[in-house]
Amino acid sequence: MEKAKALIRMAEDELTQYSTEARKIEKLRRKFGFAVPYPQQKALRDHIAAQMPQNFFAKLVEENRQTVALPFWGIGGLGLLLGISGRQPLDLLATWIGFYLAYQIQKWGWELEAQRLVLKTLDDIEAGINPKVTQPAAPDPEPAPEASETL
Repeated sequence: MEKAKALIRMAEDELTQYSTEARKIEKLRRKFGFAVPYPQQKALRDHIAAQMPQNFFAKLVEENRQTVALPFWGIGGLGLLLGISGRQPLDLLATWIGFYLAYQIQKWGWELEAQRLVLKTLDDIEAGINPKVTQPAAPDPEPAPEASETL
């Protein structure tokens, strides 16, 4: 679905801004309203939610992508250091593998976070259009009649 990819790209652009999640959702609501008509938003939300991986590793990468990628950055840096100083081509291979894995993990985490932001935004739009019907509050009891002042 091309429109789902467009929504995810809009969310990725919004992730680059330093602001709260509520502000990001508010800005994305307007963009999504122009990009996708409301009747199609439910289908897009279901499609994106179905594509989101639900395993432990995916959730870990989504929430802590930099922490998960950090050991691979270290492997790449150490391989570069040892490969240059010892003139060992296999260490340089470890450099490329480490850097590649670290980059791919961070990229995947970024995409997962953008997809989650799209889902939250579509849920927010849905909640704004179809607010939950709340039970009417119990009527207030009648106020007590005021006592007349006598002197």
